[in-house]
Parts: sequence; structure tokens; C-alpha cells
Amino acid sequence: MEGLARDALWLTLMIAAPVLLAGLLVAFAVSLFQAATRIHEPTLAFVPKLLIMAIVLVVLGSWMGGQLVEFARTLLTDFPGLIE
Repeated sequence: MEGLARDALWLTLMIAAPVLLAGLLVAFAVSLFQAATRIHEPTLAFVPKLLIMAIVLVVLGSWMGGQLVEFARTLLTDFPGLIE
């Protein structure tokens, strides 16, 4: 059972990491730009992060879905062994 929890957490990390890292990098770049230009417009911080995260989801969405489906398939096929 511990292996299942570890695999689930690892899968969550692998699926969430690309989107979160892209958002983090864009937020860092936008904050540097805002600090350098002293422009503190809230939409300037939000819109680029939203766009980049959406692009990452479009590009990597099929891989993420495939990973989830594979984990669910493994979980459901090994379910009888997990009960014992």
C-alpha cells in the first residue's frame, strides 16, 4: 500500500511540475520587468502567466492524460492484490 501512495504522489508531482515551473519562471520574469520599469499593473502579472500555463497544458496535456490513464489502468488491474 505504501508503494501505491508513493506512486500516486510521484505522479502528481510529475504532472503538476511543468505547469507550475512555467508559471514560476514567467512570474519571475514579469516581476523583474515590473521592478525595472516600476509598472505595477496587476494584469501585467496575471495575463502572461495564464497564457504560458495554458500553452504548457495544450502542449503537454496528452502526455499528462496518458500518465493518468496508465496509473488508473495499473491501479485497476492490480486492485485484487492491493486488497490483501
